[in-house]
Parts: sequence; structure tokens; C-alpha cells
Amino acid sequence: MKRVHIGNISEIAEKRSRVVRLGALEIAVFKLTGGALKAIENRCPHKAGKLSEGIVCDHHVFCPLHDWKIDLNDGLVQAPDEGCVTSFQVEVDEQSGEMYLHIPEESILAS
Repeated sequence: MKRVHIGNISEIAEKRSRVVRLGALEIAVFKLTGGALKAIENRCPHKAGKLSEGIVCDHHVFCPLHDWKIDLNDGLVQAPDEGCVTSFQVEVDEQSGEMYLHIPEESILAS
């Protein structure tokens, strides 16, 4: 597992996102109400919509193309639609506010 620095938590507003690119891998990092961070692949499994441009509600993001609802905790598309995207662990240093993604080595090598 590789730990990648992606900035400071203050750089993302609540209910907004930031896109992180690692080679061909594109990840959307979302800040939920209350400050929790969630990270998923920035590509809807339906028609490849940019999830970072979607609307965040609770712990879900709605794809901006066709309104598919995706759980930010595990990347699962919610019924009646089906599918999933890869989710990633986000770590925040409590003292400095610096954010880190934990990315499997094979994800980076495949990108």
C-alpha cells in the first residue's frame, strides 16, 4: 500500500470534492458534512460520468450524467441501478490537517 500526500483538509469545502490524478488513475476525494473524507474512483460505472462533479448528500454522490446514486463508504451503486467503483482509504493528520490517500501498489502500476 502506498501513502500519497494530497493536500490539506482546509482546501476542500464541505459537500465538495477534489480530483487527484496518479498516472491514469483519477480519484475523487469528497468532504462530507462534519468534515469526514471519502475517496472513490472518479468514474461512474454507467457512462463514465465524473463523480467529482456530482451532488453530495449524506454519504452518497449522485452522478451528474444520469443521477446514479453511489455510496461513498464502499463505492456501491444503489438500487435500482447496479455496479461499483473502487473506494480508497483517506487519512488526515489531526495536528496539521494534511491528507493522505492509501493506494494499492497494483492500482498505481496499472495506471
